[in-house]
Formats: sequence, structure tokens, C-alpha cells
Amino acid sequence: MAKEWTTEEIMAATGGYQSACVLFAAADLDIFSILAAKPMTAHALAAKLGTDHRATVIVLDALAAMELLTKRSAKYDVPRTVAELLTEKGAKCVLPMVRHRANCLRRWVHLPQVTECGKPAEDLLSIRGEAADQAAFIGAMKNFSSSIAAEIVSELHQLSFRHLLDIGGASGTWTIAFLQAAPEANATLFDLPDVIPMARKSIAQAGLSDRVTFVKGDFYTDDLPAGSDLVWLSAIAHQNSREQNRALFAKIYGALEEEGVLVLRDVIMDQSRTQPKTGAMFAVNMLVATEGGGTYTFEEFHSDLMDTGFTDVTLLRQDEFMNSLIRATKLL
Repeated sequence: MAKEWTTEEIMAATGGYQSACVLFAAADLDIFSILAAKPMTAHALAAKLGTDHRATVIVLDALAAMELLTKRSAKYDVPRTVAELLTEKGAKCVLPMVRHRANCLRRWVHLPQVTECGKPAEDLLSIRGEAADQAAFIGAMKNFSSSIAAEIVSELHQLSFRHLLDIGGASGTWTIAFLQAAPEANATLFDLPDVIPMARKSIAQAGLSDRVTFVKGDFYTDDLPAGSDLVWLSAIAHQNSREQNRALFAKIYGALEEEGVLVLRDVIMDQSRTQPKTGAMFAVNMLVATEGGGTYTFEEFHSDLMDTGFTDVTLLRQDEFMNSLIRATKLL
């Protein structure tokens, strides 16, 4: 039965951008970190940030109305629970994810034009610049994965491996989880040159530097490092068209040792392509951000993996987010 919408529900759905944009602005300006260190008046904060005074007052008052700040005697402060989440050194910091979603929003507002022409929106930088935006993306992936990586890897306990290849390994969250679960194994983390320093730092902090080889490269244009018996492809396939995925699967097949295993982590859609809802919305994110990316069904992944030589293609896990898992084996 179709949902019966009300005017109030439509207005609520279309008004969500307001609070989000205020929060995004505060995150990009790092207002929470600054005020958590020292409560300030709007005048003092504007002077420190180099922002317009009137605009700063309006944004700060909106944040206070949202209960993300407190306002007392014209000074603004950050509540403890907000500081934990939205300051650079917060114990539960999700600033990278918030900043990444702000970057996404700049593309989403062009959805009508993207729908008309079929091309992704122009990639507009935040006020923090290109390097900071890339760091926010890598940090967002860490925010999303760090809390569930150990649990997901534990569900793969039946996998025995000697050497892991983590393609697009980003900050190293998954490499760390795999190596902690398999103390005798080693790994190669493959990612773009600008990302590798971030991965080195995380791997070093985990005390695993002596077990990880870092290889700089682009999986679209470069060969993959050979010699692994397990390849981890996490949150990569959705940014590709099916043609691009088949090309990548073929590279992985060539890099894997005989009887090696590929495990793919991503969104898996049902046959209707409307569920899970998060996957349908994420496909829109790929529409505005990539030339051919999207979210795919298990049947599509199965077909593309089989076409590139893999066998025993199995759905190991399915959920409503990006933690569905597919296993495929290289058997000559």
C-alpha cells in the first residue's frame, strides 16, 4: 500500500537542509574546536576566524538554537557531548564525516542538472581546500568503518590467509582489523600517493608497520601488486560502472595467487533496486559524483565476477548499509 503523505511531512523532508547547512558551516570553520578550547563572544570569534561579524552572530545563534552551542552573557560555549563528537580532538570525533557530507551537498544541489545531462556535478572545493577535503573523505571512511571493522572481519573467521591485499586501503582501518585477527599474516595496502602517508600514520599507531607494505598507485591505470591470497575490496565497487568493475575484477584475478579469495564489501541492492533505501539514496550520491557509479544487485556482481574468471561467488552477509559481503575464488 502506498504511503499517504501529509503537507507537514513534505515540509519536514524539504527543510532538513537548513540545520545541516548550519552544522556544515560550523564544521568547515572548525567553530566547535575553537570554542571548546575557550568560550568566546561572536566578536572575538569573528576576529579569530576572519569572518564577517554579522554573519558570525547569526550562525552562532542558530547553533545555540540547535543546542549545539550554549550562549551565556554573549559568550558561546560547546556542551561536553558535542565537544566529544565535533572537535578535532574529541573522543568520538565525527568531524571528517560531517565535512565529507558537506562536500557531498555541494554536488547534490545540482541533481536536476545532473539528471538532465547524465554527467556528474562539478567538484566544488570547501573553504578548507583540496587537501583538507581529501583528508575529510579518508577520515569519513575511517569514521564509518572503525566501529564495525573488527566485527565484520570476525565473521570471516573461516578465511585463512597469508598475505592480504587491501585495495584503496585509505587510512588502513581494514588492514589493521585483518592483521589483528590473523597475527601470522602480512598485508599490502594499495592506494593513491597522497593517501599513503595517512595510512602509514594509522598503521604505525596500531604497531603494525613491520607487517605492512605500502604501494602507491591508481587501480584504474596501474597493475595491482601480486602475491596475495586474499584481496579486500571495500567500498570501491559503487564508484565504478559495471564495465569498470569487470576491468578491476580482472586485475584482481590476475594479481591473486591460485585458490586465492576476493572479498567485496559494498551495498547490495534487491532486485527492485529500491531496497535497502540507504542504497537507493547512495546511488544518487554516485550519480552526482561519478561518471558511471551506482549500487548493484548480487546478481549483477555475480555475473561480473563470473565473467572475469571467478568461481564460487557467494553472498556472505547482507545488511541495509555498506557492510554486505561477497566472496569469490580464483580456481584455475
